[in-house]
Amino acid sequence: RVIFLFMAGGPSQLELFENKPKLQELNGKPIPPSVIDGQRYAFIQPDAAVLAPCFSFSKYGQSGAELSDRLPHLSSIADDIAIVKSMKTDQFNHAPAQIFQNTGHPLPGRPALGSWLSYGIGSDADDLPSFVVLKSGGNLSGGAAMWSAGFLPGSHAGVPFRESGDPILHVSSPSGYDDRAQRESLDLIRAMNERELSVVGDPEIQTRIDAYEMAWRMQSAAPELMNFSDESQSTLDLYGARPGDGKVAYANNCLLARRLVERGSRFVQLYHSGWDHHSQVEKGVTSQAQAVDQASAALVKDLKMRGLLEDTLVIWGGEFGRTPMVEASAALGRSLGRDHHPQAFTMWMAGGGIRPGVTIGATDELGFNVVEDGVHIHDLHATILHLLGLNHERLTFRYQGRDFRLTDVHGHVVKKILA
Repeated sequence: RVIFLFMAGGPSQLELFENKPKLQELNGKPIPPSVIDGQRYAFIQPDAAVLAPCFSFSKYGQSGAELSDRLPHLSSIADDIAIVKSMKTDQFNHAPAQIFQNTGHPLPGRPALGSWLSYGIGSDADDLPSFVVLKSGGNLSGGAAMWSAGFLPGSHAGVPFRESGDPILHVSSPSGYDDRAQRESLDLIRAMNERELSVVGDPEIQTRIDAYEMAWRMQSAAPELMNFSDESQSTLDLYGARPGDGKVAYANNCLLARRLVERGSRFVQLYHSGWDHHSQVEKGVTSQAQAVDQASAALVKDLKMRGLLEDTLVIWGGEFGRTPMVEASAALGRSLGRDHHPQAFTMWMAGGGIRPGVTIGATDELGFNVVEDGVHIHDLHATILHLLGLNHERLTFRYQGRDFRLTDVHGHVVKKILA
């Protein structure tokens, strides 16, 4: 099972994971031209001045993992996580970078990671989707393309759950429509769909049949899933969860993710927006870290206490990092921010066969370029598939005359991160 905690917007690795004293030394000075030669940025000039990290760092646990003081809860599980400081991507704007991180391709239309897993190994859940999407914090640049099944059968698409009201749209029956009437209606619709499928052979008709049946089963399973009344107060406090309170939607979603994997869902994707700090990065990172730090660490602790962590992979990270240079624009009302930085960023992973208490990769003294054990998005995807028993070169689907895969067309398993 996989729970992917996706921090949409690009968390600043320099405020959270990368302690770079050289940036303090060069604060306010132009970055050396040799460093930024030939680079492109979304909003700033490459020769913008250096901005020193805003927070202090300390080492934690027996592993000595170095973390910002904005992450007090993550520091308590330093020996349970593997930190990858050498991530890199090909995309420097949000929508293509988010789609790339989620599907292995920057343009809409490819299957999401969760869809590949659903297609490759199926689900252990009878009454819930294999691939579930939970959202908090605002809008997502990549949109629904990030949980689309692409050219795979539509039954492998992610199913978004809502924060309030019915957890899933169009599942509840209208007033006065009882189970018997609904079952008879579904049986009639199924018979007509199966007849049409036998005539035209369109696989999307089978997807429609499967969707109706899954919706029928979810009518009882989804409300029970969303009801936290059987959770102890100590568990709610561990996450900082308060059912029905939108102010702690991320914490509620982390607890919900644990409940989903307990019930057999294969892939749970949490999206939390708000990390795009082009201005006032200190204030922005502080606010977002407060929103996610406790619940992210609680999820790992809770899974471990329940014996679920060993076969549940938890991933935390966004689509790219932030520049060592400052973003400041009077015209846009921006100051003391950071621009998009695809060359180097940080993610962490836990459980599911990951080697705990290690830090993989390194960047240069400015946190600008990867200098050791670079991990491309395709490498990350190859490693995730490997941890679930899948060879990323052999998990393919024939479409438009050729075999496609999640890691089209390169990628290597990051062996240093494996237990």
